[in-house]
Amino acid sequence: MTLSIRNQLPGTVTTVTPGEAMATVRIRLDGGQDLTAAITVESVAELGLTQGSSVRALVKSTEVSLATAPVPNVSIRNQLPGTVTAVATGAAMATVKIAVEGGVLTSAITADAATDLALVAGAPVVALIKSTEVSLATA
Repeated sequence: MTLSIRNQLPGTVTTVTPGEAMATVRIRLDGGQDLTAAITVESVAELGLTQGSSVRALVKSTEVSLATAPVPNVSIRNQLPGTVTAVATGAAMATVKIAVEGGVLTSAITADAATDLALVAGAPVVALIKSTEVSLATA
């Protein structure tokens, strides 16, 4: 299956914490970072997710926010440090490629935000991803 979702990071499930309707799934990405996904308990069962399951974390580029440093005291669970490798800016939007340990992320942000953050190749950034915006896939 081919997907339009640019961000597909491989990893391994480290913990599954079920709730009444939703579960949090902790993943150790192949690059060594931890990522949290909040998905339905039904999805956990359908995917057969347990500790040690191989998964691919999927995140739309429009759901990857950027900061120029780690953001303390925020509810966003996933903060992945990286380095900007490319910026393509249009009239309204910009696409930013970020190298993170073990992979590449793409972020779609406004052109104004890219300018305000002074994003250029080589700039350090932190990709911010809400756990509810992470989907999981198995092979």
